[in-house]
Amino acid sequence: MKAMVQERFGPPDVLQFVDTDLPRIGPDDVLVRVHAAAVNPYDWHMVRGDPYIARLVGGVGLTRPKQRVAGVDGAGEVVAVGADVRGLRSGDHVLGWFDGAFAEYARAAADRIVPKPGGLTFEQAAALPMAGQTALRAIRDVGEVRAGQRVLVNGAAGGVGSFAVQIAAALGAEITGVCSTRNVELVHAIGAAHVIDYTAADFTSGCTRYDVILDNAGSQPLTRLRRALTPTGTLVVNAGGSPGHLLGPIASVLRVAALDGLVRQRLRPLSSTWTREHLLTVTDLVEAGRLAPVLDRTFALADTAAALRHVENGHARGKVVITIT
Repeated sequence: MKAMVQERFGPPDVLQFVDTDLPRIGPDDVLVRVHAAAVNPYDWHMVRGDPYIARLVGGVGLTRPKQRVAGVDGAGEVVAVGADVRGLRSGDHVLGWFDGAFAEYARAAADRIVPKPGGLTFEQAAALPMAGQTALRAIRDVGEVRAGQRVLVNGAAGGVGSFAVQIAAALGAEITGVCSTRNVELVHAIGAAHVIDYTAADFTSGCTRYDVILDNAGSQPLTRLRRALTPTGTLVVNAGGSPGHLLGPIASVLRVAALDGLVRQRLRPLSSTWTREHLLTVTDLVEAGRLAPVLDRTFALADTAAALRHVENGHARGKVVITIT
């Protein structure tokens, strides 16, 4: 099969488009013919081995990648099932978390995939797993958003942000999205009652205070974010890091955790937790017509490095997806 293989850490160009063996599946796994795979900030972090601390504690690999084929989520068709798998069969269309999604075939644990909503293309379905469940957890579980609350999403036009705006709107909140000038119309269209163009206004000025802020951008210091919160409001931090940082986004987590117990406001880092239950909730929202993926652009499998560079630049509009078969 064709796959994007990496033998060392580095920039996206370390990925090689080569022939490699089909993945072997265990008794609790399925083999999926991948039709589309999502590109996430997580992916370029893993390709680069950044932050360095992830190599020590995150199972990434110390001097070279443990996972030779990059990519973690996508959508496709089941072509083989393990001996102990129940409820899945060859021909099923699924989405979820794959081991090595940037390939024609990938292994997936049976409990980490769910049926693909019938109304979605494979490209749309591939956009859901990581970004959709991250947004769900940020808004519903960590932010505890309720109807009538004022919620601000910083980075509202990105992959997680575009889902977060829609989920918060579905919960009945009054949404303010922060984005660049070119994305103002988009953010309004997906459910934001108010949109702030960050090139023209500063949402941390204190003129308006919010019950919940989801920060996907990491563009403002913690002191300014807190100024935009109500005295007992909640800040959910989902900001990424930059290549070459020793701690990367973990530094933000540590700062937030250190301050949380010292102030009345609730300061919450968003950890990485992937569950089938969260993904089923996301697909239920899609089926109910309350959530729809926003796609920036698609790339061919051979052009995965270019897709990663596009996401790494930080200005993707919704999700970037690899079309494979």
